[in-house]
Amino acid sequence: QVQLVESGGGLVQPGESLRLSCASSRSLSSINIIHWYRRAPGKEREWVAQITRIIGTSYAASVKGRFTISRDNAKNTVYLQMNNLKPEDRAVYYCHLTIDGSWGQGTQVTVAS
Repeated sequence: QVQLVESGGGLVQPGESLRLSCASSRSLSSINIIHWYRRAPGKEREWVAQITRIIGTSYAASVKGRFTISRDNAKNTVYLQMNNLKPEDRAVYYCHLTIDGSWGQGTQVTVAS
């Protein structure tokens, strides 16, 4: 299974930004779809965004216009740029590959005044 390592989480105030990274142990050039999910305290895991090699990007309604997913195949890394963060964005964020079911360990994002 591919190893995925997320990083970049932290504590920010509402309106601020964070950029999450997901480093893959396998070349991303051969991987079509990569997802970001999140799990807020006491809630089910929620799909956030995906990026594909051909079609492009898709976002959950709750983050569209604020979050941007991108990939750097040369660095085997996927990013999630999160702008205008809100308290309801607080969650552990995970990247996920559907090709083999891999999940990373997650990175915590906390948005609080």
